Amino acid sequence: MRILITGATGLVGSRIAKKCLAKGFEVNYLTTSKDKIENKAGFKGFYWDPSNYEIDPHCLDGVDAIFHLAGASIAKRWTSSYKKEILASRVVTANLLFNTLKSTNHSISQFISASAVGIYPSSYLNLYNEEDEKRDDSFLGEVVEKWELAADKFKELNIKVAKVRTGLVLAEDGGALQKMKEPADFNLGAAFGSGKQWQSWIHIEDLANLYMHILETGLEGIYNGVAPNPVTNNELMEGIAKQLDKNVWLPNVPAIALKVALGDMSTVVLSSQLVSSDKIENTGFSFKYKNLTKALENLL
Repeated sequence: MRILITGATGLVGSRIAKKCLAKGFEVNYLTTSKDKIENKAGFKGFYWDPSNYEIDPHCLDGVDAIFHLAGASIAKRWTSSYKKEILASRVVTANLLFNTLKSTNHSISQFISASAVGIYPSSYLNLYNEEDEKRDDSFLGEVVEKWELAADKFKELNIKVAKVRTGLVLAEDGGALQKMKEPADFNLGAAFGSGKQWQSWIHIEDLANLYMHILETGLEGIYNGVAPNPVTNNELMEGIAKQLDKNVWLPNVPAIALKVALGDMSTVVLSSQLVSSDKIENTGFSFKYKNLTKALENLL
């Protein structure tokens, strides 16, 4: 099997690429940096420039499935120009792949796209599953809706489409956890806003395995990429501090202060999404890290 990965050098994509290679799958990957192109047995890089709608069509040669993980980081201040980049990096890239496939003889049977739990409206009470049709009216909700619509277009080409609505990814080598633990390292840990907002998280290892499970079992549709036991922001920050043998002793950072410091991006840390993992578990997927304590013990 040969897999094409966009975003293969990112936090999740690099982990998935390693798992594909370990299983004996061959990997093609797309990169916007010609310096990152490698060409070795089973692992080949191809150049694309989505902003100019350029792509090397040979990236699709012999490919059976696509992992579409490309997307600009949301962990930067959302200026008006950067908002356009966040959206384009997800939607324009998907459209470029779609139009390239439309005009090419290909062997692709699966398209597996990243997505986000940010599509669900912020709520302290609702438990969301994949069948919920309400959409958050924030910028992030808009991004995820358009992102998923771009992925759904691949059904027109008789390709199975799966979308993984990912929660807060916990990893040892990047992502949100590293930013959250920095204040705690100096005994400056504090929860955000009320601290009561739900954080639906997932260990990076489980997320990569979840993508591989979807690939190998040929699943279609939407799946929440979250662990079975979400926690509040208070519990998350306390858990991080405990693993570092530190204390969360400062008062919570007020929501207004976060809005001043982060602008619209503050919605990422202040919104509350309590999200169910039942659907993916009912397909036979098993989480290695079901509880936050075990996940943090492993990562910190």
